[in-house]
Amino acid sequence: MEQSEYTLKKKEMTGHAPGVQQAENQYEYILEMEHVTKDFPGVRALNDICFKVRRGEIHGICGENGAGKSTLMKILAGVYPCGDYEGDIKLNGEVIKFTGDSIRQAIKHGIAIVYQELALVQQMTVGENIFLGREPTTRAGINWHKLYSDTHKILQEYQLDIPFAHVVGELSVGKQQMVEIAKALSENAQVLILDEPTSALTESEVDTLMGILDHLRQRGVTCLYISHKLEEFFRITDHITVFRDGMVVDTVKTSETTDDRLVAMMVGREMKERFPQGNRRPGDIVLQVKNLSVDSPYQIGKKALKNISFEARHGEILGVAGLMGSGRSELVMTIFGEYGKNREGEILLGGQPIVNNSARDAMNNKISLVPEDRKKMGLILQQTILKNISLPNLEQFATAYSINHHKELHEAERFAKFLAIKTPTLHALVNSLSGGNQQKVVIAKWLMSEPRVLILDEPTRGIDVGAKYEIYKLMNNLAEEGVAIVMISSELPEILGMSDRILVMHEGECAGILARSEATQEKIMALATGLA
Repeated sequence: MEQSEYTLKKKEMTGHAPGVQQAENQYEYILEMEHVTKDFPGVRALNDICFKVRRGEIHGICGENGAGKSTLMKILAGVYPCGDYEGDIKLNGEVIKFTGDSIRQAIKHGIAIVYQELALVQQMTVGENIFLGREPTTRAGINWHKLYSDTHKILQEYQLDIPFAHVVGELSVGKQQMVEIAKALSENAQVLILDEPTSALTESEVDTLMGILDHLRQRGVTCLYISHKLEEFFRITDHITVFRDGMVVDTVKTSETTDDRLVAMMVGREMKERFPQGNRRPGDIVLQVKNLSVDSPYQIGKKALKNISFEARHGEILGVAGLMGSGRSELVMTIFGEYGKNREGEILLGGQPIVNNSARDAMNNKISLVPEDRKKMGLILQQTILKNISLPNLEQFATAYSINHHKELHEAERFAKFLAIKTPTLHALVNSLSGGNQQKVVIAKWLMSEPRVLILDEPTRGIDVGAKYEIYKLMNNLAEEGVAIVMISSELPEILGMSDRILVMHEGECAGILARSEATQEKIMALATGLA
């Protein structure tokens, strides 16, 4: 078979066949940013940014939400053309400027980005997604043989274990992320930007991704790795650049720093404790679940939950741990009335049986849920902060014929102040906020409903270490006021650091409940994997 268009392009661009080490005398830094400044109306997002990235390394980018990481990556990826910012970007020692179709120009220069929210067509195959808009053609139309042949070569070359003709929507999130990476590599990416790549992955998928990134490093691909999970930097990166308030604090060699030093650089102060110690005193049982079983709404004859029993107390934080797919979210969504209508067992609130067939029922019973995916299930991104906070609580402000907007604004401001939501006005769109502040908006709207039981599903996913600390303090404050909190988390340090007791799920069942004093990561994982 003749050489693929993909392989020939790669030879033209790099001057060597795939897999052959590049010449020793090449410029050391593949990417340099010199005095990059970017302003938005009333805000300086980037202020005189200067840093360098070595060829063939994995370079970590960390900082709190709003520190400027994403803005800089969008400049590199061509989202903001050269006229929208000041300063220079150098690739291989030469200044590059993207104008017009700047995203396409960035890709042609070998800079590609894989966003946290994957941009794939779910109904198309892996090959169709990788070459979407660039399909090889003949006079008769798309050359399907060549498309899948080239797809197979890319996946083999970079050791990506994906079925090339499989429909993307039937793949796991981890496999879909591999498709995004393959798509970027098919465009001959020299610099691959990964934005929060592990936020929705299982532990095994994270391991696979780390292996792929290490292989890319060996092949000479440079990666910029953005994450809020500090342990990942120490696992995979060579250097780390820390951002704060739109400026570079420092670039450090990963092997010569510590997570405490990174946190101090990110937040501008030393944080002596990652999980604040509250003064919680768990009291009487407020929520009881007895022998709860639920049929899966997606697979006939399969139980999503089987015979689950537990209780949550006033003033307690009950952690819920387990592997992805163990039934954690299905459990809390069932309690909230939004999952599985064919149920057995009982749910009691304050000793009285309740039936939640909808979120409205749960709200009327003083149960609130902060969902796992705040953007899809917790927020209306094109609405204001004010409207997002007040939306589930409009009955509080309703008169006979209208909404009391003065009272609505007053109450929303009260909760925004209590949660320290950083915004100049509640009339700003919620999609203008950082991830941590968006999460606070979701929490604010449910606190306004004055819940007796507050369920938090992955409350700190995708937010920085400083914002996490604020969420933890808020959880302590609410528990001290008597609210029963049920918290799902995939991060075992968070489960161990914030829970009074820990319920561990395994394949839709309660594998065990551990007191804080006896819980360890090893015991939790033994229960979560069915080994205990």
